Amino acid sequence: MTYVTESAPAPDQPLPPDRLAERLADVYALVGPLYRRAHRLVEQNVPVEGLSVGVRAVLDLLRANGPMTVPQMGRAQALSRQFVQRMVNDAAALGLAEAAPNPAHRRSSLIRLTDAGRSAIEAVVAREHALLGQVDGDLTEAEVSACLRVLSRMLAFIDDVDVN
Repeated sequence: MTYVTESAPAPDQPLPPDRLAERLADVYALVGPLYRRAHRLVEQNVPVEGLSVGVRAVLDLLRANGPMTVPQMGRAQALSRQFVQRMVNDAAALGLAEAAPNPAHRRSSLIRLTDAGRSAIEAVVAREHALLGQVDGDLTEAEVSACLRVLSRMLAFIDDVDVN
């Protein structure tokens, strides 16, 4: 009597849709708690600079991309324009960001970092990098690259979800 057993795909072969769905569900199950715990950690550590998580996100986006409009920031972070505007207002009230004329659009100002904002976000990022450098697991460049590839694909799949 011969039994037919389904063999697992080779590690370097694409997964069939049912198995892919199971494995990606495992990823989502980890991403939620990871995000929430990281969020709490940032909230616990940012009092040094006096930044909320939302203001920190706006400053980091401006650090990485240069001046942006509020709608551009909302799209980039999958956040509502209204929420981003509140965070920009908070950052401006702290003297960390400022509005500048936008030659491409008269009514949508460009938001840019002030010198104080650049110093604050650079200090936060440096502290976070030092903390992240302590992650255990002997992770390789290939493993981290694969993780980023998977998460990017998952994000692209749901990219059309309206956040406003």
